Amino acid sequence: MNIINNKTGWIEVICGSMFSGKTEELIRRVHRAEYARRKIQVFKPEIDNRYEKDHIVSHNKMKTPSQIVKTAWEIHDLAKYDTEIIAIDEVQFFDDNIVEVCDKLANNGKRVIVAGLDQDYSGKPFGPMPALLAIAEYTLKLNAICVKCGNPASRTQRLTKSKETVVVGATDIYEARCRNCHEVL
Repeated sequence: MNIINNKTGWIEVICGSMFSGKTEELIRRVHRAEYARRKIQVFKPEIDNRYEKDHIVSHNKMKTPSQIVKTAWEIHDLAKYDTEIIAIDEVQFFDDNIVEVCDKLANNGKRVIVAGLDQDYSGKPFGPMPALLAIAEYTLKLNAICVKCGNPASRTQRLTKSKETVVVGATDIYEARCRNCHEVL
């Protein structure tokens, strides 16, 4: 990552399939910023109720405190003037307003770090992620390991027959799959 004048904000997107380490990477970046004594706010959508209410938590149980929000504009409204870094987990669960919110925060000099799924269970682009990837200064796409064959997994296999785009879950209803092993049920 390049060093950028601290008066300039930017957007970093961490994306990939489930079990690829997106939240783990987000938490790693937050912890590094804490060591550097940066002022940070961490947010997650209300819908993400899998682990702890007041923390973002990775599948391997790494965690950091967070605030729960219902809408993207709440993040904008809760962002403090002196906050330097805004971190947002599970960004795919927000509506398209999250793109404008992240852009405004970056334009106001904030480092905005978001993490989320880039594809839904059917392998299609997920929610606001394509637009966030398009405006981000930095992007990182992570792969998991396919549970069927061991190849790099860029897809999330849903193990239930639900056709809803959003079904919150973990290893109980999802697994990582490669392009060849992924099936749309």
